[in-house]
Amino acid sequence: MKKVLLGILTGSILMLLTSVTYAKDDAGTSPEAGARTYGQNYKDMVLATCIADAYKGDKQAAVDAGSSVSALRDWTEYDLEKAPDAIKTLVDRYLARDYHNPLVESEVQGVRFDLLKCLDLYHSKELDAQVKSLVFHPKRIYRQGK
Repeated sequence: MKKVLLGILTGSILMLLTSVTYAKDDAGTSPEAGARTYGQNYKDMVLATCIADAYKGDKQAAVDAGSSVSALRDWTEYDLEKAPDAIKTLVDRYLARDYHNPLVESEVQGVRFDLLKCLDLYHSKELDAQVKSLVFHPKRIYRQGK
């Protein structure tokens, strides 16, 4: 009987160690968005949209950010009818802001601070309000199942 219990215990430990090792390897080779909440993934998707729009003149940056938007759509549940217009309106409003920094502008001509605008959008009360009104089950995690 002790041998059976020892075998079960050993097998369980080996399975646990294998799954922990796999989880560590997986974190470096696949996105972690599936472990975040729908609300967080929505906010990340809006940030990526802002970056894609801000840097559309830089093809690689725009394609990478746009691809991230597409991937993040798979890891959240939100109102597909209302969200696209709400996101576009919010992103356009933040990117239209006219930020100034005389110290930087004296050294770098034409700086627009677009990334800073996108970060401000990401931390805004307006985006938090969108999460509350447009994301279904904002605290649910994708990997928890639907």
